[in-house]
Amino acid sequence: MSVLVTGGAGYIGSHMVYGLLDRGEQVCVLDNLSTGIRDLVPHEAHFFHGHVNNRNLVQWILAHRDVDAVVHFAGSAVVPDSVNDPLAYYRNNTAGSLELLDACVAGGVKHFIFSSTAAVYGACEGRCIDESNSPAPINPYGRSKLMTEWMLQDVAPASDMRFTVLRYFNVAGADPGGRTGQSTPRATHLIKRACQVALGLAAHLDIYGCDFPTPDGTGVRDYIHVADLVEAHGLALDALRSGEASTTLNCGYGRGFSVRQVVEAVERATGRRLPIRIQARRPGDPAAVVADSSRLRSELGWRPRYDNLDEIVRHALDWEARAGVVPRITPIRTPINSLQIAGDYV
Repeated sequence: MSVLVTGGAGYIGSHMVYGLLDRGEQVCVLDNLSTGIRDLVPHEAHFFHGHVNNRNLVQWILAHRDVDAVVHFAGSAVVPDSVNDPLAYYRNNTAGSLELLDACVAGGVKHFIFSSTAAVYGACEGRCIDESNSPAPINPYGRSKLMTEWMLQDVAPASDMRFTVLRYFNVAGADPGGRTGQSTPRATHLIKRACQVALGLAAHLDIYGCDFPTPDGTGVRDYIHVADLVEAHGLALDALRSGEASTTLNCGYGRGFSVRQVVEAVERATGRRLPIRIQARRPGDPAAVVADSSRLRSELGWRPRYDNLDEIVRHALDWEARAGVVPRITPIRTPINSLQIAGDYV
């Protein structure tokens, strides 16, 4: 049996491919390389260049590679882009997922793991968001993902498929072994951008909004290390294969950090001040998004190993230094006086 990873040449997808191979799985990757990078896919995986809406290609892979599980990452994931071009997001994320699911049902795929997002919750009030919060996305990206969740909820009772929806909060960091990292050309992830600025690969860091109703005025997010996220996917796959019911789970640490706190972490790691530009808020950005991941821990037995902002930053810096051909940085060991856990007061 093998696992098909859509979007497996992308940031999270490539980490998942390595994670599956580390588990001894046979892995197939389907990616159209619109944002993914071929060199991020290890040679042990079978690579197919194409889009998830190519039904003939998907069905061929399912049949000829004996696929029993699909992990679906392929899609677009930049909130401001979704506001500016919503139809592109519905076409790529929602319609693409529909075609993929159609092929999977026809091909008899039993297990499906979907890469969803905390954006389905919208602008939730309160300290932490749990799965009982009613979805109310405030941007087309979140809506496009929620539509796929709805399709899975309808498809599963009408077929032999069971699914796990994993709602990611802010994914960051890189493979601790340095095998892959965030290399998407137009990536807007804060920690990646801050590391690029620290390494001289970008001129400055833009902070979008300093007037949010948060302690320091900047947006607060729950940053989860990509390696811990991959571990959650592996546990979800094990649960589905053992007969567990379909479920939807948050993926985060339950603690938030503001933009300014992330900047401070990068400055601690490098001993350098980052040049900052304050910009207006971006459309569709909520003030604070923090996960309640207790169900992920209780249902799957998930125990994160990299729940530490400084370690997330260190791995991201190491990857950027390697990818940007910049000498590795020896951090200056300074007291962590200014760091506060935003989750304590959100």
